[in-house]
Amino acid sequence: MPVTELLERNAELYGNEVALVEINPKVMEHTRMTWKEYSLIETNPMLAGRTELTWKDFDKKANRFANLLLSRGIKKGDKVSILLMNCLEWLPIYFGILKAGAVAVPLNYRYTAEEIKYCVELSDSDMLIFGPEFIGRVEEICDKMPRVKQLFYVGENCPTFAESYNYLVRFMRSIAPDVTITDEDNGAIYFSSGTTGFPKAILHAHRSLMHAARVEQNHHGQSREDCFLCIPPLYHTGAKMHWMGSLYSGSRAVLLKGVKPEWILRAVSEEKCTIVWLLVPWAQDILDAIERGDIDLNRYQLSQWRLMHIGAQPVPPSLIKRWKKYFPEHQYDTNYGLSESIGPGCVHLGVENIHKVGAIGKPGFGWEAKIVNSEGETVERGKVGELAVKGPGVMRCYYNDVKSTDEVLKGDWLLTGDMAQEDEDGFIYLVDRAKDVIISGGENLYPVQIEDYLRKNDHINDVAVIGLPDARLGEIAAAIIQLKPGHECSEEDIMTFCADLPRYKRPRKIIFAEVPRNPTGKIEKPKLRRIYCGESVVKHQIEI
Repeated sequence: MPVTELLERNAELYGNEVALVEINPKVMEHTRMTWKEYSLIETNPMLAGRTELTWKDFDKKANRFANLLLSRGIKKGDKVSILLMNCLEWLPIYFGILKAGAVAVPLNYRYTAEEIKYCVELSDSDMLIFGPEFIGRVEEICDKMPRVKQLFYVGENCPTFAESYNYLVRFMRSIAPDVTITDEDNGAIYFSSGTTGFPKAILHAHRSLMHAARVEQNHHGQSREDCFLCIPPLYHTGAKMHWMGSLYSGSRAVLLKGVKPEWILRAVSEEKCTIVWLLVPWAQDILDAIERGDIDLNRYQLSQWRLMHIGAQPVPPSLIKRWKKYFPEHQYDTNYGLSESIGPGCVHLGVENIHKVGAIGKPGFGWEAKIVNSEGETVERGKVGELAVKGPGVMRCYYNDVKSTDEVLKGDWLLTGDMAQEDEDGFIYLVDRAKDVIISGGENLYPVQIEDYLRKNDHINDVAVIGLPDARLGEIAAAIIQLKPGHECSEEDIMTFCADLPRYKRPRKIIFAEVPRNPTGKIEKPKLRRIYCGESVVKHQIEI
């Protein structure tokens, strides 16, 4: 069944219970009250900082927007793009699109005006709904997208080139429209993260969305008593599909607009959050703040916090070892996935397998996985090959891109582009992205392995390893190292630290610089290659 039926069920069974809480800690930093207490006495809604939405109102908002879309000629299968920061309107708008039978097209909030235009046009979107942060970018392109006939604005002071969503939905019926939706109807288009090139449009059927909800609840056991803290952007499948576990179980979720360690811990404490999904940098920031003495854990009520899980990127085992030192009672899970497999969960570690930290795990609920060579044949256990997955969450296609679709869809199997190997117990370990493998003097170097080793260094805050051209070896490994604040380290110190690595795996260039990451925490290696392969920069060459 479509996920819209889960929303309607929750509205009927738990209508007056809180479904979503939005917290903007920036406007409440000055108060000593709890965020909830402050929001109740602040008369200015813009300064309240904390707002709630019940399941009944969530469903009504979705119905109103669905009816607005239908009144404006949006038909089943039409595309509607969403360009919003995380907010209480985000999910009702998304579900309104689905209830109208249209296809939701979430856009990355970091896109430039030209990238917005590109993705809107690639997806054949008929409408764009956007928030105040994007007025300038949308105005720049609003008359350059001939297919987009309508622009809706979410917020106060609607610009003249758009129509006010806030005003128009008030006149719409709050009853669900009479639109039949099946599991095989198209439901959403997501865009690839762009870490390996320009974004591709990933088309999913409704069955993918429902499967994601089932997978998340199966893996993490959400019940009505749970509360999920959602920090990453909802435009991405990672945050959205983890939240689907809350939808499936009818439990509360908190949208936190900020990533400061003290904000995260305060949200967990005051909102009684039980499940938190973190990206590697945020988990590391929390641990660093604790170890610097900036955070006193005794000030927070954290006993109800039962699960911390991480995804979207390889997780250094050393990070989880540090985490368990301060949070020994936490369950821990790693979730692997990609937007082509409707986000997290096609492979997952499982809370019972913390002894296998470093692995991404085994095939998730309803999923199959195998590791194949370049001919598509399954490799021997222990050998490196490309990870392929199969299940109800595999995309339909790259929309309007037959060539790219044919490259990754092999029958029912999806080639992930990730190099992996399987151990004797059937646990899968990521080795690296296929496109990130460095071939140096005929040897395959896997940057993730080198990065994991370097992250054990107490001076290193973040690290990325890329291949740089070399006349003799073809490529050499270069380590871009971001040191922790207040720490000093030389290239000689790094090379001494790497002495236990096999000689061919040691980085031959050390670059001390910031490591750029996208909103989902992935290292932006194409950006690093543009900087260090295409420009003259100061580098340190180490002869070994």
